[in-house]
Amino acid sequence: MKARVLIVDDHPLTREALATLLAANDFEVVGQAAGGAEAVELATELLPGLVVLDLTMPDMSGLEALPLLRDAAPSAEIVVLTASEDDANLMGAIRGGAAGYLLKSEPPERIVDFLHGVSNGDVALSGTVARRLLEQVREGGHPAEAVPESIAAALSARELEVLLLLDQHLSTEEIAQRLIISEHTVRSHVKNLLSKLGVSSRREALEKLSAARGS
Repeated sequence: MKARVLIVDDHPLTREALATLLAANDFEVVGQAAGGAEAVELATELLPGLVVLDLTMPDMSGLEALPLLRDAAPSAEIVVLTASEDDANLMGAIRGGAAGYLLKSEPPERIVDFLHGVSNGDVALSGTVARRLLEQVREGGHPAEAVPESIAAALSARELEVLLLLDQHLSTEEIAQRLIISEHTVRSHVKNLLSKLGVSSRREALEKLSAARGS
């Protein structure tokens, strides 16, 4: 089944170009909005599975629209597509529950691949954005750059987030609340990261992380 997409951007040419690109690559574009308020109305009416959201709009910012869109279409994944590499926007979007943060400078085929990934439960982060996310200070304390490259390279951005929260001794329920995802999804990410790290338990994963930091 094709993912049903709502495109939110105040530039008509950008909306049309993206709609054409997605329609040609197995997405169903069900609506387009030029601003946040219109996007919330359409999301309520159309219940899309995926929202592609710009940050800079005349009536409200994408960050302001994010929680309203989540309420309007609770099952939708929201991906920010922006020209902004600002750290505050990046962290605001991730903490607001966005499933991805993509730069408009990405090649069209990469944007398509990222959005297909989000439709299948992955997280989408442009390469430079992913690196900067690792450099942010995670909530509660320790710097993410303390994650060795050998660990970071093996995991997706979301799996890395889960590992860092496990390192804070958070429970499955607490991680789900922090990342605004279901406990089932947390368990799935844990299972995947254990497999990728070649360990069989959370304790072993944290031991491997500690050993890599000390090497």
